[in-house]
Amino acid sequence: MSGTLFIVATPIGNLGDASARMGETLSGCALVLCEDTRRSGKLLELLGLEARLRTCHEHDEERRVPEVLALLSAGEDVALITDAGTPLVSDPGYRLVAAAHAAGAPVCPIPGPSAVLAALSVCGLPTDRFSFEGFLPRKTMARRRLLQELS
Repeated sequence: MSGTLFIVATPIGNLGDASARMGETLSGCALVLCEDTRRSGKLLELLGLEARLRTCHEHDEERRVPEVLALLSAGEDVALITDAGTPLVSDPGYRLVAAAHAAGAPVCPIPGPSAVLAALSVCGLPTDRFSFEGFLPRKTMARRRLLQELS
């Protein structure tokens, strides 16, 4: 297996945060997986990139795994992006990355903007230690239970 699965962070609201490395990586991939092809298509268009886009969200991620593993085993590179920020951080991608690792495919991060770290850097709280819990549960009782555990 010689193709690489790239986990590529995308800008969070400001296209100026797009890195040259992000653009180079996306332009070299046979397939770019994203949450929403319309939104990601606009990002790629603004960056002057053309790429084959397919969705990879909570409803179809498992279905994408065989297609991606076939591309990787054929030596093709594949990228996973999200609507904004870093994939897998409160976004889809875990199943795909786990399958790539299990198949022996290289998985490479392309770092970029992080909403969590951006917020932490300006909030005025100590930054030497923090915890990230992701999205809180939608149901009131589950949310209260989690907040109680955390407190």
